[in-house]
Amino acid sequence: MASGSSLLEEELSCPVCTDIFRDPVLLSCSHSFCKACLQQYWKQKESSRECPVCRTRSSMDDAPLNLSLRNTCKAFLKERSQRAKAGSEVLCSLHSEKLKLFCLEDQIPVCLVCQTSEKHENHKLRPVQEAAHTYKEKVRTALAPLQEKLKAFHEVKLICDQTAEHIKSQAQHTERQIKMQFEKLQQFLKDEEAARISALREEEEQKSQMMNVKIEKMTEEISSLSEQIRAIEQKLGAEDISFLQASHVS
Repeated sequence: MASGSSLLEEELSCPVCTDIFRDPVLLSCSHSFCKACLQQYWKQKESSRECPVCRTRSSMDDAPLNLSLRNTCKAFLKERSQRAKAGSEVLCSLHSEKLKLFCLEDQIPVCLVCQTSEKHENHKLRPVQEAAHTYKEKVRTALAPLQEKLKAFHEVKLICDQTAEHIKSQAQHTERQIKMQFEKLQQFLKDEEAARISALREEEEQKSQMMNVKIEKMTEEISSLSEQIRAIEQKLGAEDISFLQASHVS
Protein backbone atom coordinates (compact mmCIF):
# COMPACT_ATOMS: atom_id res chain seq x y z
CA MET A 1 0.00 0.00 0.00
CA ALA A 2 1.38 3.38 -0.96
CA SER A 3 2.25 5.82 1.79
CA GLY A 4 0.59 9.24 2.23
CA SER A 5 3.60 10.88 0.61
CA SER A 6 3.31 8.54 -2.37
CA LEU A 7 -0.44 9.27 -2.77
CA LEU A 8 0.22 13.01 -2.74
CA GLU A 9 3.06 12.42 -5.19
CA GLU A 10 0.65 10.72 -7.59
CA GLU A 11 -1.85 13.58 -7.25
CA LEU A 12 0.87 16.12 -8.08
CA SER A 13 2.37 14.16 -11.00
CA CYS A 14 1.82 14.96 -14.67
CA PRO A 15 0.04 12.07 -16.47
CA VAL A 16 2.40 12.49 -19.45
CA CYS A 17 5.91 12.64 -17.88
CA THR A 18 4.85 11.17 -14.49
CA ASP A 19 7.04 13.77 -12.72
CA ILE A 20 5.90 16.58 -10.44
CA PHE A 21 4.08 19.26 -12.44
CA ARG A 22 6.24 22.00 -13.96
CA ASP A 23 4.21 25.09 -14.90
CA PRO A 24 0.91 23.10 -14.88
CA VAL A 25 -1.88 24.17 -17.23
CA LEU A 26 -5.61 23.35 -16.86
CA LEU A 27 -7.84 22.12 -19.71
CA SER A 28 -11.58 22.60 -19.85
CA CYS A 29 -12.00 18.90 -18.99
CA SER A 30 -10.34 19.67 -15.61
CA HIS A 31 -7.23 17.62 -16.36
CA SER A 32 -3.86 19.27 -15.73
CA PHE A 33 -0.50 18.73 -17.47
CA CYS A 34 2.95 20.30 -17.57
CA LYS A 35 2.83 23.10 -20.09
CA ALA A 36 5.79 21.69 -22.04
CA CYS A 37 4.34 18.16 -21.99
CA LEU A 38 0.98 19.32 -23.37
CA GLN A 39 2.59 21.41 -26.10
CA GLN A 40 4.79 18.48 -27.12
CA TYR A 41 1.77 16.14 -27.14
CA TRP A 42 -0.27 18.55 -29.27
CA LYS A 43 2.71 19.02 -31.60
CA GLN A 44 2.81 15.28 -32.19
CA LYS A 45 -0.96 15.24 -32.83
CA GLU A 46 -0.56 18.20 -35.19
CA SER A 47 -4.04 19.74 -35.72
CA SER A 48 -5.79 17.74 -32.99
CA ARG A 49 -5.88 19.55 -29.61
CA GLU A 50 -7.28 16.89 -27.37
CA CYS A 51 -6.72 15.95 -23.73
CA PRO A 52 -4.04 13.23 -23.41
CA VAL A 53 -6.17 11.51 -20.75
CA CYS A 54 -9.86 11.72 -21.78
CA ARG A 55 -9.37 12.75 -25.45
CA THR A 56 -11.70 15.72 -25.05
CA ARG A 57 -10.97 18.30 -27.72
CA SER A 58 -9.88 21.71 -26.50
CA SER A 59 -10.93 24.93 -28.20
CA MET A 60 -8.04 26.89 -26.68
CA ASP A 61 -4.69 27.34 -28.40
CA ASP A 62 -2.96 27.96 -25.06
CA ALA A 63 -4.28 26.39 -21.90
CA PRO A 64 -4.27 28.71 -18.83
CA LEU A 65 -1.80 28.14 -16.02
CA ASN A 66 -3.10 26.32 -12.97
CA LEU A 67 -1.57 28.72 -10.41
CA SER A 68 -3.00 26.92 -7.39
CA LEU A 69 -1.55 23.58 -8.51
CA ARG A 70 1.78 25.18 -9.36
CA ASN A 71 2.08 26.68 -5.88
CA THR A 72 1.14 23.37 -4.30
CA CYS A 73 3.81 21.57 -6.34
CA LYS A 74 6.46 24.11 -5.36
CA ALA A 75 5.56 23.74 -1.69
CA PHE A 76 5.68 19.93 -1.97
CA LEU A 77 9.08 19.95 -3.70
CA LYS A 78 10.49 22.32 -1.09
CA GLU A 79 9.19 20.20 1.79
CA ARG A 80 10.48 17.00 0.21
CA SER A 81 13.91 18.55 -0.29
CA GLN A 82 14.02 19.66 3.35
CA ARG A 83 12.99 16.20 4.55
CA ALA A 84 15.71 14.60 2.45
CA LYS A 85 18.37 16.98 3.82
CA ALA A 86 17.23 16.49 7.41
CA GLY A 87 17.04 12.70 7.15
CA SER A 88 19.97 10.38 7.79
CA GLU A 89 19.45 8.46 4.56
CA VAL A 90 19.24 9.42 0.89
CA LEU A 91 15.69 9.54 -0.45
CA CYS A 92 14.32 9.50 -3.97
CA SER A 93 14.39 13.05 -5.34
CA LEU A 94 11.05 12.49 -7.09
CA HIS A 95 9.05 10.58 -4.49
CA SER A 96 10.94 11.10 -1.21
CA GLU A 97 10.91 7.33 -0.68
CA LYS A 98 13.78 5.06 0.33
CA LEU A 99 15.98 3.96 -2.57
CA LYS A 100 15.55 0.21 -2.31
CA LEU A 101 16.08 -0.82 -5.96
CA PHE A 102 18.80 -0.31 -8.59
CA CYS A 103 17.94 0.11 -12.28
CA LEU A 104 20.44 -1.85 -14.37
CA GLU A 105 19.50 0.00 -17.59
CA ASP A 106 19.78 3.56 -16.22
CA GLN A 107 22.44 2.66 -13.63
CA ILE A 108 20.71 4.62 -10.87
CA PRO A 109 19.04 3.73 -7.54
CA VAL A 110 15.24 4.09 -7.53
CA CYS A 111 12.40 3.75 -5.06
CA LEU A 112 9.40 1.40 -5.20
CA VAL A 113 7.23 4.15 -6.75
CA CYS A 114 9.77 4.66 -9.54
CA GLN A 115 9.45 0.98 -10.31
CA THR A 116 5.86 1.50 -11.50
CA SER A 117 6.59 4.67 -13.50
CA GLU A 118 6.96 4.83 -17.28
CA LYS A 119 10.60 5.83 -16.94
CA HIS A 120 11.57 2.39 -15.64
CA GLU A 121 8.92 0.28 -17.35
CA ASN A 122 10.30 -3.12 -18.42
CA HIS A 123 13.68 -2.24 -16.89
CA LYS A 124 15.69 -4.82 -14.97
CA LEU A 125 15.73 -3.90 -11.28
CA ARG A 126 17.73 -5.44 -8.45
CA PRO A 127 17.72 -4.82 -4.69
CA VAL A 128 20.21 -2.14 -3.73
CA GLN A 129 22.17 -4.52 -1.48
CA GLU A 130 22.45 -7.14 -4.23
CA ALA A 131 23.47 -4.59 -6.88
CA ALA A 132 25.97 -2.94 -4.53
CA HIS A 133 27.50 -6.33 -3.69
CA THR A 134 27.84 -7.20 -7.40
CA TYR A 135 29.46 -3.87 -8.29
CA LYS A 136 31.70 -3.95 -5.22
CA GLU A 137 32.99 -7.34 -6.33
CA LYS A 138 33.72 -5.91 -9.79
CA VAL A 139 35.53 -2.98 -8.21
CA ARG A 140 37.49 -5.31 -5.93
CA THR A 141 38.44 -7.42 -8.95
CA ALA A 142 39.64 -4.31 -10.78
CA LEU A 143 41.34 -3.03 -7.60
CA ALA A 144 43.53 -6.10 -7.06
CA PRO A 145 45.82 -5.63 -10.12
CA LEU A 146 46.04 -1.91 -9.36
CA GLN A 147 47.19 -2.69 -5.82
CA GLU A 148 49.75 -5.15 -7.18
CA LYS A 149 50.96 -2.54 -9.65
CA LEU A 150 51.18 0.05 -6.87
CA LYS A 151 53.19 -2.38 -4.75
CA ALA A 152 55.54 -3.02 -7.68
CA PHE A 153 55.95 0.73 -8.22
CA HIS A 154 56.77 1.19 -4.51
CA GLU A 155 59.40 -1.56 -4.72
CA VAL A 156 60.95 -0.07 -7.86
CA LYS A 157 60.90 3.40 -6.29
CA LEU A 158 62.64 2.03 -3.18
CA ILE A 159 65.36 0.52 -5.38
CA CYS A 160 65.66 3.81 -7.29
CA ASP A 161 65.90 5.76 -4.01
CA GLN A 162 68.58 3.40 -2.72
CA THR A 163 70.47 3.60 -6.02
CA ALA A 164 70.26 7.39 -6.02
CA GLU A 165 71.56 7.49 -2.44
CA HIS A 166 74.38 5.12 -3.35
CA ILE A 167 75.31 7.25 -6.37
CA LYS A 168 75.34 10.36 -4.19
CA SER A 169 77.42 8.65 -1.47
CA GLN A 170 79.82 7.21 -4.06
CA ALA A 171 80.23 10.62 -5.71
CA GLN A 172 80.96 12.26 -2.35
CA HIS A 173 83.51 9.55 -1.49
CA THR A 174 85.19 9.91 -4.90
CA GLU A 175 85.23 13.69 -4.50
CA ARG A 176 86.96 13.36 -1.12
CA GLN A 177 89.53 10.98 -2.63
CA ILE A 178 90.21 13.35 -5.52
CA LYS A 179 90.69 16.27 -3.13
CA MET A 180 93.02 14.20 -0.94
CA GLN A 181 95.05 13.08 -3.96
CA PHE A 182 95.36 16.62 -5.26
CA GLU A 183 96.27 17.89 -1.79
CA LYS A 184 99.02 15.23 -1.60
CA LEU A 185 100.15 16.13 -5.11
CA GLN A 186 100.21 19.81 -4.23
CA GLN A 187 102.20 19.09 -1.05
CA PHE A 188 104.60 16.90 -3.02
CA LEU A 189 105.08 19.65 -5.60
CA LYS A 190 105.67 22.22 -2.83
CA ASP A 191 108.21 19.93 -1.14
CA GLU A 192 109.87 19.19 -4.49
CA GLU A 193 110.01 22.91 -5.28
CA ALA A 194 111.55 23.70 -1.89
CA ALA A 195 114.11 20.88 -2.22
CA ARG A 196 115.19 21.96 -5.69
CA ILE A 197 115.45 25.61 -4.71
CA SER A 198 117.51 24.61 -1.63
CA ALA A 199 119.82 22.45 -3.77
CA LEU A 200 120.15 25.27 -6.30
CA ARG A 201 121.07 27.77 -3.61
CA GLU A 202 123.60 25.35 -2.04
CA GLU A 203 125.16 24.77 -5.45
CA GLU A 204 125.23 28.51 -6.04
CA GLU A 205 126.96 29.05 -2.66
CA GLN A 206 129.62 26.44 -3.38
CA LYS A 207 130.34 27.77 -6.86
CA SER A 208 130.35 31.34 -5.58
CA GLN A 209 132.94 30.44 -2.87
CA MET A 210 135.15 28.72 -5.43
CA MET A 211 134.97 31.71 -7.73
CA ASN A 212 135.70 34.10 -4.85
CA VAL A 213 138.91 32.15 -4.02
CA LYS A 214 139.98 32.30 -7.65
CA ILE A 215 139.15 35.99 -7.87
CA GLU A 216 141.14 36.68 -4.69
CA LYS A 217 144.20 34.81 -6.06
CA MET A 218 143.88 36.59 -9.38
CA THR A 219 143.66 39.92 -7.56
CA GLU A 220 146.86 39.12 -5.64
CA GLU A 221 148.65 38.11 -8.86
CA ILE A 222 147.46 41.26 -10.60
CA SER A 223 148.65 43.41 -7.69
CA SER A 224 152.08 41.72 -7.65
CA LEU A 225 152.53 42.06 -11.40
CA SER A 226 151.39 45.68 -11.25
CA GLU A 227 154.14 46.41 -8.63
CA GLN A 228 156.75 44.73 -10.75
CA ILE A 229 155.67 46.64 -13.85
CA ARG A 230 155.75 49.98 -12.01
CA ALA A 231 159.27 49.21 -10.73
CA ILE A 232 160.49 48.32 -14.19
CA GLU A 233 158.89 51.40 -15.69
CA GLN A 234 160.64 53.57 -13.05
CA LYS A 235 163.96 52.04 -14.00
CA LEU A 236 163.30 52.65 -17.66
CA GLY A 237 162.56 56.29 -16.92
CA ALA A 238 165.84 56.94 -15.09
CA GLU A 239 169.02 58.51 -16.61
CA ASP A 240 171.30 56.20 -18.53
CA ILE A 241 174.04 56.29 -15.87
CA SER A 242 171.49 55.68 -13.12
CA PHE A 243 169.79 52.90 -15.14
CA LEU A 244 173.15 51.19 -15.73
CA GLN A 245 174.21 51.56 -12.13
CA ALA A 246 170.85 50.24 -10.91
CA SER A 247 170.94 47.38 -13.35
CA HIS A 248 174.52 46.51 -12.32
CA VAL A 249 173.60 46.56 -8.68
CA SER A 250 170.61 44.41 -9.20
